[in-house]
Amino acid sequence: MPTALITGASAGLGAEFARQLARRRADLVLVARSEEALETLGAELRSEYGVAVEIIAADLADDAGVEKVAERLRDIADPVDLLVNNAGFGLPLQFADNDIDDEVRHLRLHVEASMRLMHAALRSMRGRGGRIINVASVAGFISRSTYSACKAWLIGFSRWANAEYGRDGVSVTALCPGFTHTSFHERMGLPVGQEGIPGIMWLNARDVVRTGLRDAARGKSVSVPSLRYKVIVALTRVLPSSLTSGVARRGRV
Repeated sequence: MPTALITGASAGLGAEFARQLARRRADLVLVARSEEALETLGAELRSEYGVAVEIIAADLADDAGVEKVAERLRDIADPVDLLVNNAGFGLPLQFADNDIDDEVRHLRLHVEASMRLMHAALRSMRGRGGRIINVASVAGFISRSTYSACKAWLIGFSRWANAEYGRDGVSVTALCPGFTHTSFHERMGLPVGQEGIPGIMWLNARDVVRTGLRDAARGKSVSVPSLRYKVIVALTRVLPSSLTSGVARRGRV
């Protein structure tokens, strides 16, 4: 029975990954800051699907928290077969007005923590096989403050790692959803219906995760759920960045 480790698993896409993988009878290692929320989800999944669920409460913007999870990924006696780097949060787009410590924490969580956990996972997966899914965003294809820059790094690194470590039996996929109905926007102070985004642009978390798991199984380096967002990504390759960054100032991805 495969084992999947999911960061940011207490809510949103992370919790949806946990549910879909449990439905497929994968054992789980759930990671988030809130131990209480993880225990609640873990009890639900154990009861409904009969899978083993391990809980790791850790803050991945903190060195000790990252090392705690990395140590679990390096455990070859009880190996992890799938890593889902999902933990993250958003900030207002006005970089110069944001607290710089918040920006550094944002960078460390999205980039440094993901990189460290990938490094730990790859060292135990090479030759044995495994999958890594890095939850990025369509924002990574658009010039859009530090969130966009972090996701662009994650996409670029995933592309390289998928090509480099595919020969060792490890696939690395950047999952790039657009606007998705989760608690992400509410945590930024943007209640549902007040984000300024047309309803047609919203995705369902269930569909996003299903697509990500399918494309990872196929060995794709980049997964963009839904045709409409595939078209948007294609347009970003031909439209001037001044235009796409202007459009991107609206809402949050």
